[in-house]
Amino acid sequence: MNFYMRTSLAFITVCLSAATLGGCNGKNETPLFLESNRKGGETEAPVKDIPADILSIQKAFSNVSKKVTPSVVNISTVSRKKVIQPFFEANPLFEEFFGAPQTRRDRSLGSGFLISKDGYIVTNDHVVRDAESIQVKLSNDKVYDAKVVGGDQKTDIAVIKISAADLPAAVLGDSDQLEAGQWAIAIGNPFGLDRTMTVGVISATGRSNVGIETYENFIQTDASINPGNSGGPLLNVYGEVIGINTAIVAAGQGIGFAIPINMAKPIFSQLIQKGNVSRGYMGVTIQPVTEELAQSFGLKQAKGALVNDVIKGGPADKAGIRQGDVIAALNGTEVKDPSHLQRQVAEAGIGKVVKITVFREGKALDLNITLANADSAPKQRPREDRGSRQQEGEADLLGLIVDNDEQGNGVVVVDVARGGAAAEAGIRNGDVIMSINRKRTSNTAEYSRVIQQAGRGGRLTILVRRGDTSIYFALRVK
Repeated sequence: MNFYMRTSLAFITVCLSAATLGGCNGKNETPLFLESNRKGGETEAPVKDIPADILSIQKAFSNVSKKVTPSVVNISTVSRKKVIQPFFEANPLFEEFFGAPQTRRDRSLGSGFLISKDGYIVTNDHVVRDAESIQVKLSNDKVYDAKVVGGDQKTDIAVIKISAADLPAAVLGDSDQLEAGQWAIAIGNPFGLDRTMTVGVISATGRSNVGIETYENFIQTDASINPGNSGGPLLNVYGEVIGINTAIVAAGQGIGFAIPINMAKPIFSQLIQKGNVSRGYMGVTIQPVTEELAQSFGLKQAKGALVNDVIKGGPADKAGIRQGDVIAALNGTEVKDPSHLQRQVAEAGIGKVVKITVFREGKALDLNITLANADSAPKQRPREDRGSRQQEGEADLLGLIVDNDEQGNGVVVVDVARGGAAAEAGIRNGDVIMSINRKRTSNTAEYSRVIQQAGRGGRLTILVRRGDTSIYFALRVK
């Protein structure tokens, strides 16, 4: 091949290569990608007309993130936990031969938010409980050692403190004004991912009987709350804290719970002031009012809290509240259920005089009661299990075999027939039947007479004593 042909081939190869990259002479170049003219490119965005309300909502979320994120902190803890050795732990000689039980150091992450410029931080109690050391990381990446000021397991609220000044404190809102459907914004550290923001709505308010804490009045939201979010703030569109992110339902999606900030404020205020929480106390035990019990007591609706026992000498006893009263309102506010009453009394304050409206024998009655300190409440003691005794015989119309109570408090249930009216209602072995239809049942003779008089199809309201607890049951004789 001569020099001319080699030169021509080389030229063609260069041109083909250049054409692949956009042309040999630089004209008609095809770009590798399209860039928006909003960024300095030549291509228009696929969607030009964005509704103004969508843009304003997007801007609102961005503003919340910018304004509030500096007050959200990352909390990391180290705790020492005992390694469980089930077989050896039960043996008293284990420590003698093998020494003290082994422990391991556990590390965990959570969230919190600053409530003061001098370093007070609110979080969940379970985030810092039993922690040997706590470190707090701020949005500027500064890390501080923290100490626990106080914690309250019954509401899962804790306060910790760092030594710093001029910090960006969060602004607290009003959770009593929340309605389902309003925007909800959660900021926290899910799975250790710093200051993650998720958006949803308020799904419901006043959620109780969830089984998470003793005092429950949760905000339910579908804003994503994941492990590590615990203790972080739930916000409204104004950037105000309306709740403390607390828990998720593991089996469901879009079901998260937050403690209302109005419920939390008196708790963390007490923790800061004195390191613990004191609550009001009535001196009664209560149970829900079911549809059956409502009919039995002559109530129009299954609402309120049924008093199944009154602590002798307690505030309720002194005020004249009786066993069998249905507490319908406190200071004019309707009582929805026992959990609601429990919260109302706890938050009312020690030494406060409150007006209790009870429903008794078909009439409403107002009573004034001075609340005591819950810390002074008598401790319950377990009683002997009377259900261990057995008696031969045929079950009665309720499906029960009973015997006289040795202490003379009524009749004790010694056997419960499966499928009987009593079993279906929830009566158990060892329960002591104290009254039927609000009339004292002193012995088996009185008990049998009442059951026979009721006959098949008759309605009965039975008060039983179970350990240290009294419970009402409503049932129909089969």
